[in-house]
Amino acid sequence: MKTRIITLFLTFVLSVYAVAVSAQQLTLPQISDYLNQLQTAQGGFTQINADGTLSTGQIYIKRPGRIRFEYNPPEESLVLASGGQLGIFDPRSNTGPDRYPLNQTPLNIILQRNVNLSAARMVTGTTSDGTTTTITAQDPDNPQYGNIQMVFTANPVELRQWIITDDVGNQTTLILNDLQTGGQIADIMFNINAEMRRRGLE
Repeated sequence: MKTRIITLFLTFVLSVYAVAVSAQQLTLPQISDYLNQLQTAQGGFTQINADGTLSTGQIYIKRPGRIRFEYNPPEESLVLASGGQLGIFDPRSNTGPDRYPLNQTPLNIILQRNVNLSAARMVTGTTSDGTTTTITAQDPDNPQYGNIQMVFTANPVELRQWIITDDVGNQTTLILNDLQTGGQIADIMFNINAEMRRRGLE
């Protein structure tokens, strides 16, 4: 009888634990809803570069299609996305930014107007450790552009970090620090041409 009671107790504890763990795992519709409701956000970041070095700075997001990375010294570089382009400003250059089509980068997945992670072949992996949910997503029509691995917590749902694997396999990890959502962010902060004029590059 004692063994049976212990067995029943352990079964109960394990079932409660399983429910608690599953309750923390976010579904793809939940994550899609979170991203679609994320209109503006800003905060700090720590970036682990492909060569293992660290960078820090401030990030500004204005969906759809706009993001800004301001890197702290000694780099002081700037990355802007708007108008379907990604511009990378090197403070040591006087020739203007390097430009890339935004839709050919994994960042486009979270910046597009309507995020639907349930679309066929978009999400290639989902894991959960009971506290965070990690998903790996790609452009289903162009997997050669790379992928983005995003880490979310629940209650409330929050994006905590991402790892971008580019088209040649290099990985860059971005850890978000105190990301604040909502509020006003001026459109000009994402304007590549306005930034060129400010730097006297036009």
